[in-house]
Amino acid sequence: MKTINAFLEEWGSYIWEAIIETFQMVSISLVISVIIGLPLGVLLVLTRPGKALENKYLFGLLNILINIIRSVPFIILLFFILPFTKWIVGTTIGVKGVIVPLVVFTAPYIARLMETSLLEVNRGVIEAYEAMGIKTRGIIWNVMIREAKPSIILGLTIATIGLIGATAMAGLVGAGGLGDLAYRFGHLRYEPVVMYVTVGLLILLVQGLQTIGNRTAARLKKD
Repeated sequence: MKTINAFLEEWGSYIWEAIIETFQMVSISLVISVIIGLPLGVLLVLTRPGKALENKYLFGLLNILINIIRSVPFIILLFFILPFTKWIVGTTIGVKGVIVPLVVFTAPYIARLMETSLLEVNRGVIEAYEAMGIKTRGIIWNVMIREAKPSIILGLTIATIGLIGATAMAGLVGAGGLGDLAYRFGHLRYEPVVMYVTVGLLILLVQGLQTIGNRTAARLKKD
C-alpha cells in the first residue's frame, strides 16, 4: 500500500490542478449567476400581482422560463446547449467551455432563492418606508435586500453547494476539476484512492462553505 508521501508525489500535482479548476469554475460562474439572478429575483417580486411594478405578462414569462430551466437536470442541459456554448465562448471543453451551462443552470436557481428571501421581508416594514415617500428603487436596495440579507446569504450558500455538484458532473465531459479527476483516474484507471481523496475534498469544501454561510447569516441577523 502506498504511503501518503508516495501518493502525494504521484498525484499531488493532479489534485492541486483539479482544485484550482474547481475553484475557477465555481467562482466565475457564481459571480455571473448572482449578477443575473439577483435582478431576476427582484423582478419576480416587483412584477407579481399586487406589487409596485405589477405586470402579469412579464411575471408569467419569467416564472415559466425559470421553471423550465430548473426542471432540466444539469447533465442534460449541458449537452442540450452545446451549440449555444460554442457560439458564446468558442469551445465546449475545459473550464471555459463549462461556464455558460453552469450560469444557465445556476442563475435561475439563484433568482428563485432571491425571490423567496425578498418575499419574507415584513410587509409592514416596506409599507412604513413607502409612507415616507421613498421610491421603489430605494426600497429595493435599502429595505428589502438589507432586511433579507441573512436569508440571501443562506440562499447563496445553497446555490454555491449546488454549483459545486454541477462542476463535478461537468467533469464527465472533460470540463476539468475534481469531477474530471475522479472520473478519469479514479474510475477509468481504477485508482480507488484518488476517488476517495476527491470525495473527501468535496465533502470538506461543502462543509466549509455551509459553516461559513451559517455563521455569516447568524451574524447578520444580530446586526
